[in-house]
Amino acid sequence: MPTPPDFTSGSVLTAAQMNAVGLWLVKTQTMGTGVSSVTVTGAFSSDYDVYLVTIVGGSASANTALGIQMGATTSGYAYSLLYTSYTNTAAAVGTGSGSSFLYAGGGTTSSLRMACTITAPYLTEQTDFHGSSTNGSFSGVCAGYLNDTTSYTDVTIITQSPVTITGGTIRVYGYRN
Repeated sequence: MPTPPDFTSGSVLTAAQMNAVGLWLVKTQTMGTGVSSVTVTGAFSSDYDVYLVTIVGGSASANTALGIQMGATTSGYAYSLLYTSYTNTAAAVGTGSGSSFLYAGGGTTSSLRMACTITAPYLTEQTDFHGSSTNGSFSGVCAGYLNDTTSYTDVTIITQSPVTITGGTIRVYGYRN
């Protein structure tokens, strides 16, 4: 039998091979029409310590950053974004007291994009974020943390007001440690 991930039809996978798989799909959710936020319930559990949240498809009513809020928490987010405009102007923005992890992804009138790693959301310790953002005007990388020790199960995707989003699919994956 081939070694995964080169699966062949009819192959039986052993427990050891399945346990070696590093990324598991935890939850999939489709976004609605003309919404400014989408909550994914049951996204985090004790099964994994590190998660990947992705968004593909859909669109925004205007160029926007896509942010993440953990549970109902709207304070204590610290992050910095290092970015470059498409006219080669480098800049940075950040905060030590935000209401979300704002630059976890981005959206334009033709697409929504996010690939954000969230470390320790379910554990009772600081939650860290690492992602990239692009919105049609700039692109960059962002990192930060949520300054609390709350255990979270839900994540909310938000936009910059008054921008709304339509369609697209949110996927939450757990990393095998």
